[in-house]
Amino acid sequence: MSRVAKCPIIVPSNINIRLDSQIISIKGEYGELSRTIHQSVQVEYLNNKIIFSPRLGFSDGWAQAGTSRALVNSMIIGVSKKFIKKLQLSGVGYRVSIMKDNVINMSLGYSHIIKYYLPKGIDVENPSPTEIIIKGIDKQLVGQIAANLRSYRIPEPYKGKGIRYSDEVIRIKEAKKK
Repeated sequence: MSRVAKCPIIVPSNINIRLDSQIISIKGEYGELSRTIHQSVQVEYLNNKIIFSPRLGFSDGWAQAGTSRALVNSMIIGVSKKFIKKLQLSGVGYRVSIMKDNVINMSLGYSHIIKYYLPKGIDVENPSPTEIIIKGIDKQLVGQIAANLRSYRIPEPYKGKGIRYSDEVIRIKEAKKK
């Protein structure tokens, strides 16, 4: 049984919530997100609290209620303060630059420059040529873009060259000895 679903979400005063049967819309300082809640979950919004409970007749009610609660909580956090992922490039000649129209140009040691087109709702900063900061209100989208950028050059275990998350620790292997 899910214990996450039993905790109600306390909604801050600057967040507007609209509940229309199984569709929940959350509007905050940075934007608006909406999501369809699974049919086995009953959602109630009373006194600035969102309560999730399973409906009768569904075997996976508590599991879906816990998942729905976590997703809605992430939506509330996203519209009140954005999610941030930081990436670092390490390697000789590895550089990144941000062009207009949400295009990222990356020089990663290949024979060509890699262009990555960002979707709407994502902000990218480039404080240095070897650093990328991704910001957005959708937690899943921010994480997916960071994973896509990282997949172009995953850190290798011998020198640690590649694109890594700022808090990621790469275990460096020892080179082969004769």
